[in-house]
Amino acid sequence: MKRQFDILSSLIILTFFFPFGLTIALIISITSKGGVFYRQERIGKDGVPFRLFKFRTMKPGSDKAGLLTVGINDSRITPIGGFLRKFKLDEFPQFLNVLSGEMSIVGPRPEVKKYVDLYTPEQREVLKVNPGITDYASIEYYNENEILGNSSDPQKTYIEEVMPAKLELNKKYISNPTVKRDIQIMWLTFKKMFAR
Repeated sequence: MKRQFDILSSLIILTFFFPFGLTIALIISITSKGGVFYRQERIGKDGVPFRLFKFRTMKPGSDKAGLLTVGINDSRITPIGGFLRKFKLDEFPQFLNVLSGEMSIVGPRPEVKKYVDLYTPEQREVLKVNPGITDYASIEYYNENEILGNSSDPQKTYIEEVMPAKLELNKKYISNPTVKRDIQIMWLTFKKMFAR
């Protein structure tokens, strides 16, 4: 049931979003050098790597300077990138990952291998389900970039504070991953986006 819900919802959202997506792609290509999309390897269900899609919001090669984004004023972010990140519009291409079966709309956010390797055996329980575009942790830590931007040691803050807290929220979701709960989380995410 969840898979059918993911496919139907993704098709509806992508169809509605397509004109906006074309506009965003055009603006990205005009305002900065590099491709329209950014692909990054993340760890999916059962620890299997996959390529996650986003609209590119940073200058090409920015991930070589660090995997964490430290605030909306990170110098690596492109002119349009700050706007896309603020309203999470850069995440929309991930509905293609949902259609391919690599992700669900709702589920634990997929992490890069560097941080997954730090998970405890208990925390690795989140890898038993498909990762998602949004979840309780995404809503609670909607301003994660700002939190890290205000830290004197962003990586330490992420590893010791943010990541463990998010994983606890992930476990709350995987304890009862129903379509009803997915709809609730999608609605809360939608409200959070427009509240900004």
